[in-house]
Amino acid sequence: MINEMTLADYIGRIRSGERAALAQAMTLVESLHPRHQALSTQLLDSIMPFTGKALRLGITGTPGAGKSTFLEAFGMLLISKGLKVAVIAVDPSSPVSGGSILGDKTRMTELARTDSAFIRPVPSSGHLGGASQRARELILLCEAANYDVVMVETVGVGQSETEVARMVDCFISLQIAGGGDELQGIKKGMMEMADLIIINKDDGENRPNVAITRHMYESALHILRRKYEEWQPQVLTCSAREKRGMEQIWQAIADFQRALSHSGRLGKVRQQQAIDWLQRQTEEEVLQQIFTQPDFDHYFHQTLQAVKDNKLSVRTGLQKIKEFLQLQYS
Repeated sequence: MINEMTLADYIGRIRSGERAALAQAMTLVESLHPRHQALSTQLLDSIMPFTGKALRLGITGTPGAGKSTFLEAFGMLLISKGLKVAVIAVDPSSPVSGGSILGDKTRMTELARTDSAFIRPVPSSGHLGGASQRARELILLCEAANYDVVMVETVGVGQSETEVARMVDCFISLQIAGGGDELQGIKKGMMEMADLIIINKDDGENRPNVAITRHMYESALHILRRKYEEWQPQVLTCSAREKRGMEQIWQAIADFQRALSHSGRLGKVRQQQAIDWLQRQTEEEVLQQIFTQPDFDHYFHQTLQAVKDNKLSVRTGLQKIKEFLQLQYS
């Protein structure tokens, strides 16, 4: 059990690659118990000098695109190249227990049995954006444990998943063809965020559909403004089931990393991600602090009731709350 007396020992065990210690550290960081907050903060501060060296990948895609099958095939390829791979698999949360519903670890059995891999199913806990609220901190723990590639698999909830793009280096959109909903994949928001688009299930009778869909994506990409001047997003195809196309995907990711590292863009992107995360966390913390004030909580619920009773419009209610806050904190 991690406590103040054993913290230094656990950090050493994490640095040596002990998976049990890493899992316990993740549990501590995810804990909402007040007693664990200070200890988890101390843990994260201690590992910061050992972070930042891993390649961070985000994998998103519509349900049924084969994300887990892809992650296993791609992860095994990386391991065959001598790399250590960590997967943070963000699952929808059970409305009853709050835990992961899908349990992706059970669907990546080959990868889970490999000593060079670490898979952590994480409940989204209702957090918007397709990623767990603590996913960024779990990435740091994996980096401190010397994993070379950290992949974050998101829950597959559509356009709101763009949050994951703000915590990784390379954002990959996994798509399928022949499902009758190719338009979902070329919505502007997702297309602008993706660094690579990969069309999975390029096998059997589906191959002609994949070729058509690939052409659609490539045409769409050419009329959108680039996310980075240094990189033109690519469209690739693969069959995760047949483990085909993985080498080409890894080469494209390496090209992406090389292009952004050479220009200095990658370091700046990571710095901005950290700043944005601090700002968002600060906003959430301030909001929580405001709601703990009895006067505000009482006034807010009075205004809420007036809106429910159709005595005030939502816009007027918001204006009254803003005026109350200005009086309280001016």
